[in-house]
Amino acid sequence: MDVFDNIATKLDVRQFGPQDVPSEVKQYILEAARMTGTGLNTQHWRFILVEGGDQLRKLAEDSTSGAWVAGANFAIIVLTNPKYNFHMIDAGRVLQNMQLAAWNRGVASGVFTGIKEENLRHDFGIPKELNITLTIGFGYPARKLAGKKDRIPIGELVYHNKYGNPMNP
Repeated sequence: MDVFDNIATKLDVRQFGPQDVPSEVKQYILEAARMTGTGLNTQHWRFILVEGGDQLRKLAEDSTSGAWVAGANFAIIVLTNPKYNFHMIDAGRVLQNMQLAAWNRGVASGVFTGIKEENLRHDFGIPKELNITLTIGFGYPARKLAGKKDRIPIGELVYHNKYGNPMNP
C-alpha cells in the first residue's frame, strides 16, 4: 500500500477477531520498530512482546485504560529511557511505525498509556530505570472497517507564517 494511503486509512481499533496474526507478521512489525530513528541514534527503547490469553489478561488487569487489550492477538509494551529528554518523541515515532507496518499487512491496533505501574513492572519484569511509555494491542479487526476518518479541514489547522493567518489553498 502507498504510504500516504496507509496513513489516510489507518484507524485505531480496540475490538479484534479470533484469527491469529502469523509470526512473520509480528516479526515484520518488530522490524519496523527496530528500524525507527531515535534521537542521537541512541536506540534506547526496548519492547516486550506479550502473547497468549493469560499474559494479555494480566496486561489488561495492569491497565487503567486498556482492558480491551485482553481481546487482542498480541501486544507490545514500549519502554523508553527517560534520561534522554526526547524519549517520548521517540516513543511516538516507534508507535506510528509499528501501527503503519501492521496496517500495511491488514493488522489493526490500538494504544493505551494508563497503567498500574507497580503491578506492570512486577508482572513483566520491567526495570525501574526504564519508562513504561505505552502499550499497543494488535490483531485482525473484529469487523470490516470503512477506513474513513473524521478530520478537521486543513484550512482550520494550518496557518501561514503566523498563527491566525489563514493558509491560502
